[in-house]
Amino acid sequence: MNIHSIFEEWDTYAKQQHLHTRDFDFRSILANAQLKIIAISGIRRSGKTSILMLLAQQLSKKKENVCYINLEDNRLKNQENILDEIIKWFGDQGYLLLDEITVIKDWEGWLARTHELLKGRLNIIVSSSRKTLSKPTKPLRGRILTYELYPLSFKEHLDFKQMTIEKTTSGIGKCEKAFTSYQQYGGFPEIALTKNTTDKIRILNAYYRDIIALDIAEMSHEDISLVETFAQYVLKSPYFSASKCLNFFKSIGFKIGKEKLLQLEQYAQSAYLFFFVPIFSYNIKDKAQYPRKSYAGDTGFFYSIQGTHDKGRIYENLVFLELKRRLPDQQEICYWKNKKGDETDFIIKQGTTVQKIIQVTTDLTKNDTLKRETDGLVSCAKEFDLNEGLILTESVEQTTIVDGVSIHFKPCMTWVMNNRI
Repeated sequence: MNIHSIFEEWDTYAKQQHLHTRDFDFRSILANAQLKIIAISGIRRSGKTSILMLLAQQLSKKKENVCYINLEDNRLKNQENILDEIIKWFGDQGYLLLDEITVIKDWEGWLARTHELLKGRLNIIVSSSRKTLSKPTKPLRGRILTYELYPLSFKEHLDFKQMTIEKTTSGIGKCEKAFTSYQQYGGFPEIALTKNTTDKIRILNAYYRDIIALDIAEMSHEDISLVETFAQYVLKSPYFSASKCLNFFKSIGFKIGKEKLLQLEQYAQSAYLFFFVPIFSYNIKDKAQYPRKSYAGDTGFFYSIQGTHDKGRIYENLVFLELKRRLPDQQEICYWKNKKGDETDFIIKQGTTVQKIIQVTTDLTKNDTLKRETDGLVSCAKEFDLNEGLILTESVEQTTIVDGVSIHFKPCMTWVMNNRI
């Protein structure tokens, strides 16, 4: 097949697909594409391809010159000068949407060069399942603007399942049942559209293996079995410490250095399989030495890979991903802990200013649990001179004042369906 025919095949396919819309800032992307290279990154199968296809359809309806090409096509990714061939076929004006650009050799140099030469005429929008796009090397600094895509939010999950939110007893019951399923099987779009639970597990396991093999093992040049063992360790560990992880590997007979484990941590985060959240500290050394809290790129992996349903951990992971969807780039998520052992799950800060504090718990029926969560929040609020905090629960909704701090208790399901943090 002629290479230009392959380009035409992908472009035609993209513009004919019937796709669910997403809660994504399409307007901002198109506005910024006039000046910057737009990059959409996120975990595999989270919907980046659909976003590009939806953009292609929107632009096509507006009679804009636009094309979509998937560069992971085996017929394309090993071709010499494939990106230049696309320009020869498409031209130098309009919108060029390139899916999974990081599989192409010298993609950064090509993007920087093409943007410089054709800025104002050719608007380039690219995607990748690797965080490399959001942390460009020197040729692309100042030229690229990244949007990160995560698996479906709960509101999007309901939309994919064509569920309307009814405020009746029956409607609330259906919503709660859907929320339980969302926690257990996660937010990947294909999972939301799959009815059979066995198929959901099979698909999730396939995604997990692909991320390990095609992203982490490939980027790190490590054996797949080593990466799988590392990932299993992180899934089981709410906190990640390279020293403790090293001891674990030694205990099962692996010969590996601490530096390599730290590299695997970075590669796992670059592939969006895991996120590692630091402790809040003004001291850089403390941030580096204290364990990081670990979160999975999708809550479904806990059940599909481990076969367990740790509701407390899943709730906290779900809230973390929702924060990642909502927070602007300049805001950072950390956890907080003082010398007494009081802890707060999430603090949201901008620069050195803490703006919000959040606890997550599923069980407030025990007095010691309530006291621990409340004490942690109040201690944190007082350290940062805040007068309120939020505790997300399974069902409790109330506000109490403890030692001058207003504590708002809200059901997690209610919170994730609200647009505000």
